[in-house]
Amino acid sequence: MNATPQSQTDVDLRRDALGQWVCRLGDAPEQVGVQVVRAFPLSAPEEALSIVGTDGHELLHISRLADQPPALQQALREALAEREFMPVIERIRSVSTFATPSTWLVDTNRGTTELVLKVEEDIRRLPGARRLLVTSAHGVVFEITDRNRLDRASRRLLERFL
Repeated sequence: MNATPQSQTDVDLRRDALGQWVCRLGDAPEQVGVQVVRAFPLSAPEEALSIVGTDGHELLHISRLADQPPALQQALREALAEREFMPVIERIRSVSTFATPSTWLVDTNRGTTELVLKVEEDIRRLPGARRLLVTSAHGVVFEITDRNRLDRASRRLLERFL
């Protein structure tokens, strides 16, 4: 079912009593268990969103998050935050070795943790050259939003891998 309401005000996205996301498009029946996904999570995180049904089909395409009513924006952001987990590395405390695999002790916006860097290619530069993604051996992706804003010791450790 690919329904598109007359306007974005015809969209109701809310959580039910069981904590599942429920979407109603216009007068259509409610869809329980929907997910909100980004088409371009890194390059355009505020654009090209989709509300997807349990069958994996798109129920609604949203061009720009900022163009939506405030209540819908809030619900969309909450649904996305639940789905996405990308801790931000704020400081690199230590690395076990400058060869890979290497165990890193880092401070993130979610607390202190250890990650294992399997190969140097697990550090990916994003457009702008300051932003990096670091993928751990367990598949968790960490972000360094601006490597120039790290403290001097962290930058030194990081430079050995770049």
